[in-house]
Amino acid sequence: MSLLNLRSLRQRLLLVTLLTAGLTVVTSGFVLSALFRDHVRQQFVERLTADLDQVLARLEVDNQGQPSLDAARLSDPRWTRPHSGLYWQVDGAGADGKPGLLRSRSLWDEDLVAPRDMPGQGELHVHQVLNHRKEPLLLIERGLRADGAALPWRVMVAASTQPLDRAAQRFDNVLIGALLVLMLLLCAGAFLQVTLGLAPLGRLREALAALRDGRTQRLEGSYPTEVQPLVDDLNSVLDRQASTLERARTQAGNLAHALKTPLTILGQAAANASSTVAVRDELPALVLDQVQVARRHIDWHLARARAAAAQGAGGLKTPLQPVADGLVRVMQKVYANRKLSIRADIDGRLAFAGESQDLQEMLGNLLDNACKAARKQVLVSAMQTGSLLRVTVDDDGPGIAPDQVAKALERGHRLDESTPGSGLGLAIVQELATLYEGTVELGVSPLGGLLVVLNVPAG
Repeated sequence: MSLLNLRSLRQRLLLVTLLTAGLTVVTSGFVLSALFRDHVRQQFVERLTADLDQVLARLEVDNQGQPSLDAARLSDPRWTRPHSGLYWQVDGAGADGKPGLLRSRSLWDEDLVAPRDMPGQGELHVHQVLNHRKEPLLLIERGLRADGAALPWRVMVAASTQPLDRAAQRFDNVLIGALLVLMLLLCAGAFLQVTLGLAPLGRLREALAALRDGRTQRLEGSYPTEVQPLVDDLNSVLDRQASTLERARTQAGNLAHALKTPLTILGQAAANASSTVAVRDELPALVLDQVQVARRHIDWHLARARAAAAQGAGGLKTPLQPVADGLVRVMQKVYANRKLSIRADIDGRLAFAGESQDLQEMLGNLLDNACKAARKQVLVSAMQTGSLLRVTVDDDGPGIAPDQVAKALERGHRLDESTPGSGLGLAIVQELATLYEGTVELGVSPLGGLLVVLNVPAG
């Protein structure tokens, strides 16, 4: 199965692009056509207005108050040609005045019929009408009142809109042709854009296939700036997985190596068990001691593996107080014969940003070491400083010299050879804290003994 179905993606992108381009072209065509028609009509109205002004300028009134107009004084020859498409007419005074009181020869035996909305003095009305021959006309009119007249005359000029329609049709034809060419160019551009734009994804698909088949360990090659961050993030994940796998292999090797010694000792002891009575008597203690050593090594490596797996995982949060109180109760039972005062002064709002088992492992080792060294009391306290949780374990034991601090954190080194143990406690704590990008600090306690400060991420 292909990691990236580029054919389907290319088809979808191309379809969306073509639909968008088609919608844009069609919308643009309608808008341009409407704008052109409006512009031509406005010019037509302005031209008719000029013709109306010319008719009004040539109109005269005699002594009886009757209008007259010498058609020979009008400049456009279409006024005198029958049915030429350009007409003028003067109707009688008032809305019910005699139609066609004066009219152009181009009207022949017809009249212009205007709506009954009588314009006032100087008002300009524009109408779309039909003449008797069903010819569409654009008609404009003004009201003109002579001196002493009670009502105004209606002076009209009309022109056929067929030339306007033909001009708009020619424009639409040219526009359709241009938009078709534009659509073809947009389709070609969309095809090239999708093909060239998805080309890096094709190379990425090949790289992912090579990674899946085991031919490479990382995504190689350079990609456009839009794709390169994705490639870098994928490589980061691959590097982290490789690092985790390498740590797991190392842990397995270390665990196997650590178990060789106790197994070898147990094997030799079993082989020599029948040799003398003294060897047989020492065998149970030897087995228990080596089993304890093996268990400590297993705990060490399991803790490392668990912390490494949890490192960087989001959403981890372990309340500190329940873990500390539980460990204090366990230590009080373990060291009940010494009558130690073991207390935990923890704010219930504090939390550790990690696994509960890791917190128990770290804090349990610190408490165990403190109880072994303490004379009378052990105190656990904590506070949050910025993004760090600062856990402090104090005891009133003998403490350690400043030059022994570095050795105390070494694996296998024991602070007190008189007490039982493997010397792994503080080393495990430091190893786990380091995996959580934390630290372990040793110092002098106010109680007089050892002060251990565990700095880990706060939840």
